Amino acid sequence: MRLTAKHGLRGPSAVVLLLVLALSEVLAGNQAGANRVEGFSRIDELVREAMAAKLTPGAVVVVGRGDQTVYEKALGFRATVPAEEPMTLDTVFDLASLTKVVGTTTAVMTLIEEGRLRLNDTAASHIPGFERYGKGGIQVRHLLTHVSGLRPDVDLHPWTGYDAAIELAKDEVPTSAPGEAFVYSDINFFLLGDIVKRITGQTLDAYLKARVFEPLGMTETGFLPSKSLLPRVAPTERCAEQDAWPCKRPDAMPLRGVVHDPTARRMGGIAGHAGLFSTARDLQRFARMLLGKGRLGTTRVLSAATVTAMTSPQTPAGMTSVRGLGWDIDTSYSSNRGDLFPVGTSYGHTGFTGTSLWIDPGSNSYVIFLSSRLHPDGVGDVGILRSRIATVAAAGLSGGSDVRSTVVPRTFSDRPTIDRAPVLAGVDVLARDGFKQLRGKKIGLITNHTGRSRDGKSTIDLLHSAPGVTLVSLFSPEHGIRGILDANVPAERDEGTGLAIYSLYGDTRRPTDAMLAGIDTLVIDLQDVGVRFYTYQTTMAYLMEEAAKRKLSVVVLDRPNPINGWQIEGPTSEPSKEFISYFQMPVRHGMTIGELAKLFNEENKIHADLSVIPVENWRRDYWYDDTGLAWINPSPNLRNLNQATLYPGIGAIEYSNVSVGRGTDQPFEQFGAPWIDGPRLSAALNARRLPGIRFYPITFTPKSSKYANEECQGVFMMITNRASLQPVRVGLEISAALSTMFGEKYDFSTTWRLFGTADPLERVKRGEDPATVAARWSADEARWRQLRAKYLLYR
Repeated sequence: MRLTAKHGLRGPSAVVLLLVLALSEVLAGNQAGANRVEGFSRIDELVREAMAAKLTPGAVVVVGRGDQTVYEKALGFRATVPAEEPMTLDTVFDLASLTKVVGTTTAVMTLIEEGRLRLNDTAASHIPGFERYGKGGIQVRHLLTHVSGLRPDVDLHPWTGYDAAIELAKDEVPTSAPGEAFVYSDINFFLLGDIVKRITGQTLDAYLKARVFEPLGMTETGFLPSKSLLPRVAPTERCAEQDAWPCKRPDAMPLRGVVHDPTARRMGGIAGHAGLFSTARDLQRFARMLLGKGRLGTTRVLSAATVTAMTSPQTPAGMTSVRGLGWDIDTSYSSNRGDLFPVGTSYGHTGFTGTSLWIDPGSNSYVIFLSSRLHPDGVGDVGILRSRIATVAAAGLSGGSDVRSTVVPRTFSDRPTIDRAPVLAGVDVLARDGFKQLRGKKIGLITNHTGRSRDGKSTIDLLHSAPGVTLVSLFSPEHGIRGILDANVPAERDEGTGLAIYSLYGDTRRPTDAMLAGIDTLVIDLQDVGVRFYTYQTTMAYLMEEAAKRKLSVVVLDRPNPINGWQIEGPTSEPSKEFISYFQMPVRHGMTIGELAKLFNEENKIHADLSVIPVENWRRDYWYDDTGLAWINPSPNLRNLNQATLYPGIGAIEYSNVSVGRGTDQPFEQFGAPWIDGPRLSAALNARRLPGIRFYPITFTPKSSKYANEECQGVFMMITNRASLQPVRVGLEISAALSTMFGEKYDFSTTWRLFGTADPLERVKRGEDPATVAARWSADEARWRQLRAKYLLYR
């Protein structure tokens, strides 16, 4: 009489209800022996209590351990309107957000395994135009872990169509920088679904069916259920198909075979965040595949490493909400874990319609809970029920004891910290390996003051004293062998070794026969800064061309890109023979100097005998301060990482009549001119709400260079979030503001030489919005990503 005591049902009413519930179970065919396993009968009672309280019309619950089903039951009704239909084990449910993990995450991880997608790829590299309004730094990793900074969903004002949703996502303005905050977002996952579609050329539905569901035998899982399945679909809420949220229509029929989620419904029913339909039996096969480390019997869907990565903590260290890739581990959404499954090593997900899946690798078990709690009027609630069922299942799986006797629970504070191995530059690797790559060679070394090992020894001295290596001569790029000159570099002699130093930034910028006499191998060790117009890369390319003509070998000692190796920004340069534009590419190229050497050699058909000694333990998402390497000014006016970060944009507008701070203590962090109104300009720039940066007025007097000894009013730039900063757009915004506010006083007629093309500057001069102009670069950036992909040396 538990129902009557708790819910005030007395006499005949209680008896009738109990008979109805019992009859529904009999009709559902739930008499299998597995349903009567000792320790699980409490699940039946919990579901019945929830039904009596009108929290759900019914449910299917399955508990399994490995290949064994230890509990399986359908209780109550799958539909009550317009007529009662008993729940059955083969009922098809709208999985809602289980789509994110069963479908989209799995699809994404297959592409990552195959090298067709990377976790550190930006969404904008696959979805042109997405980078606007500060979203250029959002990576696939951020989308999967819900730390992109995007809102939970797009607005539901009148719109319809798949493409319309993607355009709305492009117009989103992040609420926080990537990696800064956990915000569970459907936008994240319909973008991931779109990326899958763009990469594979198939709808998410078709790709999952062929790559995941059919191989696993999940024959009743997919989007847009067929007519043959409709009789077994559990309907959700009364709703017209295109109604905006909330979906209250007391005069309408419940949705059946049409996704409940309004955004997915407007997208046509196939979306990365919702829209998948499935049965408990199919989800069992999926859960067993995950417990099998990507295998179900002889069928392999994912690798063991991929399953481990998906289901282990992936959110930034220190974040209290812990997510895997797609999967929930320990957040406010983890209530379906219950009280006994271990925190930190078990994982799962829920769906808004009343579905959930929780998996515990430690006990090799899973709990599937499927309901249509919104049927028929959207008022059901199974949050507490899911939690209690998981707790009972966990206890039952361990024979009545806490399953933590099988696996030691791990809380967020127990998460292992990542001990980064020290980053070794190419010269460090060369020295560690005993210079074997250069033994017996007669070397010409192109380097400067940045050519130093991790322990501070110069590359010149290391090669001069290396056993079996003959260092013949030295070559210097712009700024000289010591990196202190801001003009043409003269030829000279090295004081330490007595070797001749030939200048490649003076009367000649290519080595001559006389310079190369007695050399069979050219070694290059220069710290690039990740920007197209930095001249070291052109010096390297010219050396490669001259070496190829003379059949000399070239060895590049690689170094990290200080402003990371994944962010790309800016228009592609027009064809040019200028020293500041050797190759057509965006301003910020996202490659190391060794990777550029490989690309130049192949794409420009140089055919040099080229080898690159790569950096060790460097990742593409590392900034220079992640490497542990000492900062050495690559050139006299790049004195810290902040300046290098701003350089792609502030350097790009230097060919104008504005000082970029040369001759001051903080070049490239400030700009100005005698004719600028600093307070007015900084206010205008702040009003643009550019991501990752703020501006304030300043007065400075350069001691040299432009406006030497003249007082300049200007603006200082303060980086607030470098990951979301778009420095090239910042440069364009500054040009637009200067042109609008100061008219003919601002002369940027030659700025195109560093930008690489005049088009964006002409557009802002005509009054076009800089954000719109910058958005046009997305196609250039996407083409560059595709071109450079085969030359990348690092993940």
